[in-house]
Amino acid sequence: MDSELLEQVVNNLKEINSKLDRLIVQIECRDETTSDKDKIAAYSLDVLTLLSLPDHLRTTATTLFEIGPATADEVANVTNKERAVESNYLNQLVRMNNVKKYREGRKVYFRINDSLKKK
Repeated sequence: MDSELLEQVVNNLKEINSKLDRLIVQIECRDETTSDKDKIAAYSLDVLTLLSLPDHLRTTATTLFEIGPATADEVANVTNKERAVESNYLNQLVRMNNVKKYREGRKVYFRINDSLKKK
């Protein structure tokens, strides 16, 4: 029983690590003028903040970080959840001060707040 739990924890950590690696690669592709060290320091997600979130909110936050500022509809398309569900999750993250919400025309956009970026 303990070995199964340990194996599950190791697999989850490997999955988180691979997601963070993909995020770093995406960041590197966005800005070629900044050094790798500066990019990682400025844009990496704060792992402790992410780990403190429940799974459903962590998925929403990492998706938002991956795709950048987005509507609830756009996040829902990536996570394969209903728009209303993602809207609820995004608004929870706003209330927790992890995500900023702003309007452009008739659309409401969400973006990662600086509190989720590593300083």
